[in-house]
Amino acid sequence: MFGRYHGRAVRVLLLVGVCALLAGGAAYLWELRGYVAHLSDGDAQAGVYQQDPERADRTASAVLDGLVREDPEPATDSKAFGAGGAPADWRSGGWQPSDPLEARPAPAEPATGALFSPGVDADSDHHCSGVVVHSAGGDLMATAAHCVYRAGFRTNLAFVPGYREGVAPYGVWVPTRIDVDPRWIEDQDPDHDIAFVRLRRPGYPGQRLEDVTGAATIAFRPELPRPARVVGYPNAAEEPVDCRSTARAAGPTQLRLDCADVPNGSSGGPVLTDGRTLIGVVGGRDGGGDEQTSYSVYFGDDVRALYERAAKGPNAAVSAPRQGRVPGAG
Repeated sequence: MFGRYHGRAVRVLLLVGVCALLAGGAAYLWELRGYVAHLSDGDAQAGVYQQDPERADRTASAVLDGLVREDPEPATDSKAFGAGGAPADWRSGGWQPSDPLEARPAPAEPATGALFSPGVDADSDHHCSGVVVHSAGGDLMATAAHCVYRAGFRTNLAFVPGYREGVAPYGVWVPTRIDVDPRWIEDQDPDHDIAFVRLRRPGYPGQRLEDVTGAATIAFRPELPRPARVVGYPNAAEEPVDCRSTARAAGPTQLRLDCADVPNGSSGGPVLTDGRTLIGVVGGRDGGGDEQTSYSVYFGDDVRALYERAAKGPNAAVSAPRQGRVPGAG
């Protein structure tokens, strides 16, 4: 009798397991279908995607329809970047590394924010980070290429600068154009895991992002090692984390920052020195790092060419790639 009932129990368990696998597979396929529905080839050869304004407006509406809310705009100051206790210029003194070297919750900052992709696309509500960078147009954000292009350009992106606890204090901004290096599109080369995104705020024609949030100044070919700070938005948190450490060369094309517990969602977040100088974004090697180390593409000549192309706008030509060594890498 025991054997008969035991066999029946085994069959029931197997059937339940198969059903669970089928249900899980169906859920995965549904999420995959949702993700693919929000992709575009763009101009893969050039590494450029021009966003459709109506599609972008729908994304902004979806973000504001339940994911975040806009508070009345706070008074803004272009020097507000790094407000709320962020470290000042390390050359002036007073800069200290985090002790221990672990990421911890930090005040939200106007020019750093979270990237949202509403809809069924296998990602959490916000899944990456980004930072406003200075440009002549005042509308440019830097992030990781893998945040905006995986098998296609993501068409359901929105940037919420200064995001914290469901609030968008500086509005919701959507892409007009995304620029990545064509070598990232070709084979996801980690040495080109950076993107620049031009943004606008639906319903506020003429408003410039940089005028609202301030911006980091991007530095090319920075000398390493040097004190630096990494900032990002974990997928499962509603506030940013940060950690102060030392940025060091990780070969000729990458830099590393040793800080524990910089979690998923921090990809695209800034690596800053001198308070508001951008020398990297989380990405590159190993998708941005592991539990102990964050990586970034080194901002050499290739990144400079990409930045200049993105900042010039839709008629900019693609610059020929140039190579360079990391100063201080040996």
